[in-house]
Amino acid sequence: MIKSLVRGATAGAAGTTVLNAATYADMAWRARGSSDVPDQVVDALAKRVGHPVPGSGEDRENRLTGLGALSGMAVGSGVGAAMAVTRRIGIRLPLWLGGVVTGALAMALTDAPMGALGVSDPRTWSRTDWVSDALPHLAYGLATYATVIALEGSRDA
Repeated sequence: MIKSLVRGATAGAAGTTVLNAATYADMAWRARGSSDVPDQVVDALAKRVGHPVPGSGEDRENRLTGLGALSGMAVGSGVGAAMAVTRRIGIRLPLWLGGVVTGALAMALTDAPMGALGVSDPRTWSRTDWVSDALPHLAYGLATYATVIALEGSRDA
């Protein structure tokens, strides 16, 4: 079980790198700025659990930026670990479907807290907003699931 978790977390880290590359490519292509939504989610969650992020001004903003990025990495590695465990227990989806499911799970785990914490309301997003969110998560899912399969030495991709 531990080997599956490690393989999955490694696959999730690889997928997170692909998601970041897709996101940064979109930023370069459309000349759009980076999102501060991860920072806002961390801030709202920290306040909700009674441990606000310390500091003020730029120091606090820098902490939130770092924590926001780290939370994305944690979700990415965690979803990868979960997918490796599902394969270990016998749920072995074909690559294309496993990639879609993996990407959708990661997207849900990042978008649901935004809505729940009142940071953003995905129901109000434009088509462009959804595509900007969905495509990097799909790339993440495919890269993560393919890496899970490759690391376990499976031939059923």
